[in-house]
Amino acid sequence: MTLDALRLEVPDILEDATASLSDLNEQLAQARLQPQETALQLILSLLFRLNRSAMTLLERQRALQSFSDQFHHYAAGYSADTPPPALFVHLCGELAIGFKRLLLQIVQSRHPSRPHLAWCLYMAQHFLAQSLLRHYQRYHEPPPHLWRDSHLLYWIGEHQECLDEPVAASFTPQPANTLRGLYQQMLLVALSNPFHLAEGECLKLFGALAQLAALPRLLPWDEEDDTEGPTVDLSESQACLGYSHSPDGDIAYLRRFELGALLIALHEPAPLQSAEERRLLDQVQHHWLGRQQRRHPRAEHVVQCDLVVGLPAIHAHLLKHLPPCAPAQMLDASPGGARLLCHPDLAAQLAVGQLVLLLASSNTTTLGLVRWRHINEEGLHLGLRYLKGLPRPVWLRRAPNAQTHPGVLQSTPAPGNGWHHGLWLPSGQFGEGENLWLQLPSVNNQTTLPLPAANLSTQAVARHPLQMP
Repeated sequence: MTLDALRLEVPDILEDATASLSDLNEQLAQARLQPQETALQLILSLLFRLNRSAMTLLERQRALQSFSDQFHHYAAGYSADTPPPALFVHLCGELAIGFKRLLLQIVQSRHPSRPHLAWCLYMAQHFLAQSLLRHYQRYHEPPPHLWRDSHLLYWIGEHQECLDEPVAASFTPQPANTLRGLYQQMLLVALSNPFHLAEGECLKLFGALAQLAALPRLLPWDEEDDTEGPTVDLSESQACLGYSHSPDGDIAYLRRFELGALLIALHEPAPLQSAEERRLLDQVQHHWLGRQQRRHPRAEHVVQCDLVVGLPAIHAHLLKHLPPCAPAQMLDASPGGARLLCHPDLAAQLAVGQLVLLLASSNTTTLGLVRWRHINEEGLHLGLRYLKGLPRPVWLRRAPNAQTHPGVLQSTPAPGNGWHHGLWLPSGQFGEGENLWLQLPSVNNQTTLPLPAANLSTQAVARHPLQMP
């Protein structure tokens, strides 16, 4: 394979496609007056026609700048906590197509300037990055062509010596300000097990990497180099090769992703970095070197089962109140967890970090946490981490006669005659050190306890270690 700009995936110019540019800005302004979904359909239709119409380089550039301004407007409605609809993801893809076609026109012009070429490469890469991020945000597998084109844009930038040309771009989440940084920002997100991240964390991680992503370097491949680090094959349709995969492609397209400078910088003071961003970077960095979290081998184990979803429903089930259950199919299992397949409509309930109770066909009940999720044509795949111990319902009060709040007590035998207890509560419901009254269903008395700091927490629930008689 020869990597060159002509291999970029762009649709053909259609003879019957004509884009009216004279009133384009007026049409875009009129679209803003419509409801969000209708507006997205209108501008997507306009951009679709423009990308398949013949026009001069200057005409296309001005039109795409107008659509980039519209992107700012519509992207503001889809924050980290609000997954975008498919129409918005399609808009990201069409914007990438537009800038790839503009890039072809620039490359084919006689004397393209380096800043102009760097800007167009960057804009095409940015909208590919947006498309990838929005797929991850929706827990959908990105199409392979996104990585093929991303690698190719990096290759062009490398050969045109404009990887480190600064580009001013005020997008959200914040991208790195060079083509090298932006491309490596995408690689690092892909290496971070994005389907294991909780709702909204993918976009936050991308922003947290903006000031750091240019520090690593993609080095030429050396078979004798046995240092740790991912391998990138610029001719493949994936971010990086698996660690168990022996590179067999053309050595000219192989790169060693050297992360040393980044790993050092992660531990340096960063005043503009939030505590949440630092937590995310600490959480994912071990994935960059291929250190996976799975401790137990999985074995195929296909059985039908049910899920009780969320702490209130689990509390009700443990009290024999029989709340609604979600049907699921267990696909494989290990002592530490299982992989389940559910209906995709359950995605809103089964976020990463949700507490569930697994009801197997043998009438066994197991408390678990959703560790990752992924949606494809088969349905919603869940990675479940088992929480060992006996789950029991408890009530919590802020005063002896105050309103009751549901909780779940997870108890495991300790060496000797004691027990280890973990109290599961909704995240943020009670504060550390707050005095609570706890009552078990079979006990009339209430136990007073100061709530200790959580030793495990997600966006949905938190577990507090308890010392109880």
